[in-house]
Order: sequence, then structure tokens, then C-alpha cells
Amino acid sequence: MLRRTAAALAALFLAVTGCEAVDTLPGAAPGGTAVDRVPEGTPDAPTARTLLAQLPVAQPGRMEGYARDCDNGEGCVFGRPWEDVDGDGCDQRSQVLARDLTDVRRKEGRCGVESGTLLDPYTGETVTGVSKIQIDHVVPLAEMWRSGAAGWPRERRVAAANDLRNLVATAGKVNQAKGDQTPDRWMPPNGAYACQYGRIYAGIKAQYGLTVTAAERTALEQALATCG
Repeated sequence: MLRRTAAALAALFLAVTGCEAVDTLPGAAPGGTAVDRVPEGTPDAPTARTLLAQLPVAQPGRMEGYARDCDNGEGCVFGRPWEDVDGDGCDQRSQVLARDLTDVRRKEGRCGVESGTLLDPYTGETVTGVSKIQIDHVVPLAEMWRSGAAGWPRERRVAAANDLRNLVATAGKVNQAKGDQTPDRWMPPNGAYACQYGRIYAGIKAQYGLTVTAAERTALEQALATCG
């Protein structure tokens, strides 16, 4: 029953957003304020509320078998960090930095970002210096694992880990503070970004047919209640 519900929910997400199932989407170009910015493919608030209401509620699964940090891609259940999944010669980290930063300077002859400025949506602060910036999985990979991804084929996990719709550049210290916590335990310090964070999170959970806990759903409902 749970698998059928998840499949139906993923189909609903595709219908309302016009997106394809696992394929990554190009990111939104920087513009406006940090609070306005979400990755391309993020559902609007009414759609996010609809998707959230239909997410299956379940207790989190076990973490046995989960491994993210490893010396080679073969041992990582979500693949080697920052694959070039679309084959354009640019890994996903570089794509997110180029998307979310302004005044971007590339490394000579390469797609890697050498410098730029981030107006951090999670804090509202300006961050300069690429070394101070990390890429957050809005739905953490460990959370994906315990809410359904443990049963996926590895190829689907690699695609999910590199999906631009679930990736946001933020200050490294904020990303470290979040860890793998769900919205009932952690939300961006910048309360003005709660709506957008909830939209991204609910959209990704629906896109991949993942489950939520009751507390997680309540926190997301509260986040989406802040939307205009």
C-alpha cells in the first residue's frame, strides 16, 4: 500500500509541475533577494501544500547500510560526492555555485568556481569566499535513506543526491549545524526563508515518493503557512 501511495504521489508531482521523474533540472539564475530564490522546478506554495498533505506518514527507517563518506564512489550508497550526472563537464557543486552566487569567476579553462558572492538564503547574510560556502541537500541524504531511498537501486540514489532542485548554497557553518536534521528539528535561522524551504522540501519528498513523520509534516505545514 505504501509503495502504491508513493507512486501515486510522484505521479501527482509530475502532473502539477510538468517535471520528469529523476532527471535534474537547470537551476534558477540568481536574481531578486535571497528569500525569493528557489531552484527551478520547486512547486509553488499551494502545490506544495497539496503534495505535503498526501505524503505517506511513517516512522523513519533504520540506518543500517548507510554510508556517505568513503574513499571511492563504489562504497557510497549515494555515489561519489558531486557527480557530473548530466554529462556537461561540470559537476553539480560547480553548477550550484554558479547558479546561486553573483560576481562568479571561473577557474581558468575549467567550469569550477574560483570566487563569487553569496547572499545566503538561510541566514540573510552575505558570504564571500568559496571556501566558506557549502552545498546543502535540503532533504538530507540520510533522511532520504531512512524515508525510502534504502530500497532504491543505486542509480536512482545517485540521481537524487545530485538533483539540482534539492541543492542550495549556504554558509558552511550553517550547513554543518543542520547536519541530517529534518524540519521538526532544524529550520533556516532566517525565518523569512521558511516558506521557500518548506516548498523545496515538500516538493523533493513528493518527487521521490518519500515518507514523512507526523512531526516532520507538522513542521512543514507551519513553514508553508508563512507563504503569502
